Amino acid sequence: MTPFDLMKAKLTRRAFARSALIPVAALALAPMMTPAMSQPKQGGVMTMSLDPEPSILVSALNSASPVYVVSSKMFDGLVTYDKDFNLIPRLATAWTVSDDGLTVEFKLRDGVTWHDGKPFTSEDVQFTFMEILKKLHPRGKGTFANLQSVETPDAHTAVFKLAAPTPYLMRALAGAESPIMPKHIYKDGDPMRNPANTAPVGTGPFKFGEFVRGSHLLLQRNENYWDKGKPYLDQLIIRFIADSASRAAALESGEVQYGAQYVVPLSDVARLGKNPTLEVSTDGWEYNTSVNYFEFNLRKPQWQDVRVRQAIAHAIDKDFIVKNIWHDFATAAKGGPVTIKQSDFYTDDVPQYEFDLKKAAQLLDEAGYKAGPDGKRFSATIDYSPSGDTFRQTAEILRQNLAKIGITLTLRAQDGPTYVRRVWTDNDFDLNIYSVSNIADPVIGIQRLFWSKAIQKGVAYSNGSSYSNPEMDRLLEAGMVENDPEKRRQIYKQMQQIAMTDLPTFPIVYIDWFSIYNKKVKGLNTTALGLYENFSDVSIEE
Repeated sequence: MTPFDLMKAKLTRRAFARSALIPVAALALAPMMTPAMSQPKQGGVMTMSLDPEPSILVSALNSASPVYVVSSKMFDGLVTYDKDFNLIPRLATAWTVSDDGLTVEFKLRDGVTWHDGKPFTSEDVQFTFMEILKKLHPRGKGTFANLQSVETPDAHTAVFKLAAPTPYLMRALAGAESPIMPKHIYKDGDPMRNPANTAPVGTGPFKFGEFVRGSHLLLQRNENYWDKGKPYLDQLIIRFIADSASRAAALESGEVQYGAQYVVPLSDVARLGKNPTLEVSTDGWEYNTSVNYFEFNLRKPQWQDVRVRQAIAHAIDKDFIVKNIWHDFATAAKGGPVTIKQSDFYTDDVPQYEFDLKKAAQLLDEAGYKAGPDGKRFSATIDYSPSGDTFRQTAEILRQNLAKIGITLTLRAQDGPTYVRRVWTDNDFDLNIYSVSNIADPVIGIQRLFWSKAIQKGVAYSNGSSYSNPEMDRLLEAGMVENDPEKRRQIYKQMQQIAMTDLPTFPIVYIDWFSIYNKKVKGLNTTALGLYENFSDVSIEE
């Protein structure tokens, strides 16, 4: 039984002791280095591209993908995960749990320092979880709802006290998702306005160098990193290249050695895969299983009748979008908001909304939105994530389809910070297209979209639709504490059936992410986090 399996069951001292030993056992069984197994080359610079430019550099405060990419290189978590979701120690070296599942004790790594030279201690862990992640992280309100306190009996022990057994807790502790933050820098003032958000101080393998808006982020090797000898790279340069064709050209020329997700036009991937200097890989995305969503702002009167929302759902041709926009790097969403890759919780036993413009028009008529003499019913504006062309293209397809049933849709383009503020702070939108990662468990991934307690102004990628249903809340909160795997599966099946009946959001496709990199780059995709890993294993081999 792997730790991933153990997380599904009741947490016990024996179970966690067993999971804690797995990384040690793996090291003990690892083969000795032989002359034929070359040591990764020390030194060198890797340049990667990223778009859009992140608004801040700290993923504890913003869960947008570009923020995760950069933050994870500078901050450590308590653990990380291999591709089978076995736990790998990072800032925590061991962990045990009480027989009742209500106390989890972490032993912390000794001798770790922050990039400014201050010592890392259990006080940083306590502050991070209680003051940052529980209060300000987009997913933290749900993920750590059962976390009542973190005790610090000594500098290298952190004891989590839980209100109820929390089967998904150990899935949420990687550095990208739950980075440990420096208390001495964030304890005073509003964390959201801290200057360190754009000049971070972490414990990770790379230190902040410079952040030039519109150009690049420079990260320097942390010569005092606790994992001796790592990172192998001297520098990591993250360039913000807005034009996808330019990103593709930079990869082909060798000017950029790595990119992922929306790095190039999807129509170019097959061609780039034939380039003898480049590798295209879908490996290393086990942690980041994403869903492309369409969201309604339920504060707006035209969306409050579910028949109107159903009509919009029937106007989305998911198969066309998979073929012509995602170029088969996605699967049409035939189930609920849980991606098909999360087989433990996925179900297609939900209401279906096949592409049917005639049905869509009928539903609008029934809802009282009859077409006028000019064929028009009403107009709306659609906002879409600036993270790649697919969102704009999907919005354009929807605009064309809705025009056929009398709805005039206007597309609104904007930069990342403006988009996030408009949707999740000002709530000034009608419709929204974006993607959300399911992470490794529904509590961590999708709960924030449907839980009424996740309606939080200023918290990006939370419940932006303002959806509230007491039965949905009851199921989500039951799933947070249920330890029986089969009962938990049934809870999330019911939850998805309600989600697809009420339709505050509508899943369009389940995304198959990929990365493209120069074959000289080694050590990528060594864990389940892929792009969100810390890159301490990455090297450039000439």
